[in-house]
Amino acid sequence: MREGHEGTGPGAITPDGCAVELYTRLPVGDEPEVIAGVAPEGARILELGSGVGRMTHPLIERGFTVTAVDESAQMLERVRGARTICGPIEELDLGERFDVVLLASFLVHTGDREVRRGLLATCLRHVADDGCVLIQREGADYHTNVPRERVDPRGFTVRVVSAEPVGDGVDSVFVEYLFPDGEWTQTFRARPLTEEQFDAALGEAGLKAERYLTEDRTWVKAVPAVPAG
Repeated sequence: MREGHEGTGPGAITPDGCAVELYTRLPVGDEPEVIAGVAPEGARILELGSGVGRMTHPLIERGFTVTAVDESAQMLERVRGARTICGPIEELDLGERFDVVLLASFLVHTGDREVRRGLLATCLRHVADDGCVLIQREGADYHTNVPRERVDPRGFTVRVVSAEPVGDGVDSVFVEYLFPDGEWTQTFRARPLTEEQFDAALGEAGLKAERYLTEDRTWVKAVPAVPAG
C-alpha cells in the first residue's frame, strides 16, 4: 500500500486503497462528454489511472483510441478494447506522444509533492506539441464540506466521512461506499490546491492552464507552456 492509503471491503484492494469490485459497480459521470467536447475526432488518448475502464469504455465507444495505464493489474483485467499498461504513472515513459493525455480522479491532488511532480512530468512527456492535457481537480469545498453523502438513484450511497489534517497541508480523507449487498471504505491522502497553487504546479512541470471546461472549474485543459519542437 502507498503510505497513508488503505481500503476495506470484498475483493482486491489496490496500492492506493481502491477496491476493484467497487469500481466495477460505480457508474461513470459526465466525464466522457467533457473529454469528447475537447478531444479531436478519433484522437489518440493516454488515460493515466484508468482503473477498470469506467471512462475508457465510453471513450472507445465514441471513436477514440485509448491507451489505459494503471498500477493495478487487477483493475486492468477489466478493461476491454484498449491497449493496457501496468505500472506507476509517475514512472511512465512510452517514447510516444498523444493528442490527449488524461489525468482524472483528482490524481493531481496526491499528498506527495514528488509524486505529483512525477504525474505532471509524465503528462508533459507524452502530450503532442499541439495536444492537450485534461486534468480533473477537486471541487472548491471538497475538504471543508464534510461529512457529506450522496444517495445514488441506482441504490447505493457514497459518504465522505472526514478530511483530517495530517501535516504539511495534506488531509487524510475517509470515504464509505454503501451498497445493499456490500460495503467498502477508502482512506487516502490528498492535498487541497487553490487555483494559484494549481497553476504554480503546472508551471513547474512546463504546462499551463488554457481554460476551464466546466462551470465548477473541476476540469481543466492544459497545454505545454513551450512546445518541445
